[in-house]
Amino acid sequence: QVQLVESGGGLVQPGGSLRLSCAASGRSFSTIAMGWFRQAPGKEREFVTTINYSGRTTSYADSVKGRFTISRDNAKNTVYLQMNSLKPEDTAVYYCAAARDSLSSDSVKDYDYWGQGTQVTVSS
Repeated sequence: QVQLVESGGGLVQPGGSLRLSCAASGRSFSTIAMGWFRQAPGKEREFVTTINYSGRTTSYADSVKGRFTISRDNAKNTVYLQMNSLKPEDTAVYYCAAARDSLSSDSVKDYDYWGQGTQVTVSS
C-alpha cells in the first residue's frame, strides 16, 4: 500500500508559477515510478508527467513540455511538480500517482495508487 498526499495547489495568474508536492508513505518509495495527471471539469484524466524510480528518466505531455518539471527526493519520500508559465488551460485538479513498478509510464492503467488531488486554477 502507498498513501499519497498532494499539496501546493491554488489560484495563480496566467504566466505565474506553482510548485506541487506529493508526500508518499507505505511501500518503499525509492523503488517505484511516480506520475502527475490532471483532470479538468468534463474531461478525462490526462497524463502530465512521469519520473522513474531513480529520477534519471522523465517524460512530459507535449502541452507542458518546457514549462513543467518533475523531480523527486527519495530521502524525503516526495515528488514535486514545478509549473511555470501557467496558462488558463492548465486549470484542473492535479493528481499524484504511484506506479506498480519502477518504470515510468504515461498510462493511467499503470498506476495503482492515487492522491486525493489538488486544485490548480489559472485565471486573472
